[in-house]
Amino acid sequence: MIHTSELEAHERASALSRTSMIHIQDVYKSYGPRSKPKLVLDNVDLSIAPGELVTLVGPSGCGKSTLLKLVLGQELPDSGKLLIEANPAGLADKRRGIVFQQYSLYPHLSVIDNVALGKRLSLPLWQRIAERKQIREEAMFQLRNLGLEEAIGKLPHELSGGMRQRVAVAQSLIMSPKIILMDEPFGALDPGSREHTQIFLLELWEKYKMTVIFVTHDLEEAVFLGTRLVILSQYYSDDRDDDCRRGSRVIQDIALSSRALSTEVKSSPEFNAMIDHVREIGFKPKHRLHVKDFNLSHPNSFRTLPE
Repeated sequence: MIHTSELEAHERASALSRTSMIHIQDVYKSYGPRSKPKLVLDNVDLSIAPGELVTLVGPSGCGKSTLLKLVLGQELPDSGKLLIEANPAGLADKRRGIVFQQYSLYPHLSVIDNVALGKRLSLPLWQRIAERKQIREEAMFQLRNLGLEEAIGKLPHELSGGMRQRVAVAQSLIMSPKIILMDEPFGALDPGSREHTQIFLLELWEKYKMTVIFVTHDLEEAVFLGTRLVILSQYYSDDRDDDCRRGSRVIQDIALSSRALSTEVKSSPEFNAMIDHVREIGFKPKHRLHVKDFNLSHPNSFRTLPE
């Protein structure tokens, strides 16, 4: 017998699955031998609307990168539902682009050739040859939009860290993805370059209204960039036995500003209070919220946790 609350949660999840860009429902993921697997993700529920910029934070080892790999289609969940535009996500395809902290640039290729490479390799040989000029024009268009027009002939080692990261973004954009996944993309930048690149990302997002999942360990960056903040954590409690295998869950899912902010907001009391709150709730092993006390206040948040 299904309880009323469970039925309502199921109906809400079903409704969200039809309108979301990304819909993750009751997803589990583990690694290791079948006899004693390590559970990484445990009953993860997350539904992301088109055009949201979601920042994802959590303690080391909580499975942030694992979740990105599932959304990308690089790996498959053990169980649960993972949809892209209401259809099974399946394996990686051009709808999903990814930007890593380590720049995915070939050192022997110029900037424009690095950007064009993905598009070229996605085509059969005859089409690659026939559309060579068009692909180069598309790469030039992306580089011009990202302020890299003067760097097209340079090699990656001739660029600053921030410029190399822009080239990596251009590599994703030329494939016209609907979703961009970013895994600690600014982690290797110095503070000045990092803030400049944050502003660049917000300008880019406002222009293209891409759906973005941005993983970061920097809480200031997470609160500044996101329209929505999600905390994934293994530090929580529930009604299961203490020796039960637990993976990470979404313990907080809240709405942030829907517009790009000025960097001046970083010095406001409210901004810093939010950072302190996130650190207290999601990063301290001794501070374990019970699952029934999770802050899932975002309008698209839902939970399939059984009674």
